[in-house]
Amino acid sequence: MLYSMSELVQKQKNIVGFVWRVQVMIGNVRILGTMKKFPAGAMVIPLLLGCTVNTFFPEALKIGGFTTGLFKNGIPTLIGLYLFCSGATIDVKAAGETVYKGVFLTALKFFGGFGIGLLLNAIFGEAGFLGLLPLAVIGAVTNSNGVIYATLAGEYGDESDVGATAILTLNDGPFFTMIALGTAGIGKFPITAIMASIIPLIIGFIIGNLDHEWRETLSTAMALLPPFNGFCLGAGMSFFTIAGAGFSGILLGLLTVAVTGILTFIIYSLIRRKADPMGAAIGTVAGVAATTPAAIADADPSFAPQVETASAQIAAATIVTAIVTPLLVAFLARWSRKFNEKHGLGNAKQQKTGVKAMMAKTE
Repeated sequence: MLYSMSELVQKQKNIVGFVWRVQVMIGNVRILGTMKKFPAGAMVIPLLLGCTVNTFFPEALKIGGFTTGLFKNGIPTLIGLYLFCSGATIDVKAAGETVYKGVFLTALKFFGGFGIGLLLNAIFGEAGFLGLLPLAVIGAVTNSNGVIYATLAGEYGDESDVGATAILTLNDGPFFTMIALGTAGIGKFPITAIMASIIPLIIGFIIGNLDHEWRETLSTAMALLPPFNGFCLGAGMSFFTIAGAGFSGILLGLLTVAVTGILTFIIYSLIRRKADPMGAAIGTVAGVAATTPAAIADADPSFAPQVETASAQIAAATIVTAIVTPLLVAFLARWSRKFNEKHGLGNAKQQKTGVKAMMAKTE
């Protein structure tokens, strides 16, 4: 079939137009933006993707080389890198009130998780409460989501609350979980394993305080790691395990909010001598906490059978707390403002406006 020159030109234009439209569509696919719309999406969605691959194509990531090293067996390296970057964000020159708040909130988070984990283990043993493993409880409750805390601090707190985020990074990773499990007699960790879990953070802390350019570089690098942590963790899980952890994971999330959200709000407010909603802002579970069971099992192999279930429970709790805690803090911020104004406690006006309004005043 022969075409005239004009017909050939028109068909060529149609093909070029189609290719251009496909390129535009592909170029406008907002993958990262869509992921960020979900609670802890940068960590949880890759985790589900890795879990999908491992559930239906379990041999796909076992081909060896860099593929297996990055997507299947990379958890220890990725956690170490995350801790290194976290340590670099801690500023030794932080102002007194910032350190004061950060230390108190970190302590409340640790002792809250340690206390509830110890209590449940004493009553229910290794079987746990309604299927909640002590490893999952302590691993989740002692780790807070720094991103959510920083966001809430910027909305409802002041500059010292935002600065306390750097101190709170100390509870990232398995270090405090190891201390809690070892102290409770639930696990046995050699001193070398405990030191090995915090050395990357210490080295990052030293480098970040020696060179502020390195601090800025490493702080931005932290955003790159959660998707890889999530996928690699998911590659060791299956949907059958996650489905089994559904109810217990939701329960773990609500338990975290109750212990290190509501309870810590009360304690922190008593310490501050005024109602302070930032005490509830630590009632979250960090996305990286889902990697803690694997790190714990690496130090104490007796925990290996619990890793898959505990990781699934923590991953579910991460989503629950990412939704519930901001709502709780918003409610407590309104209640605290009215309570403080009524009783003449603290600077109620500053608490009402927060950092955003204070910045607006300087413009």
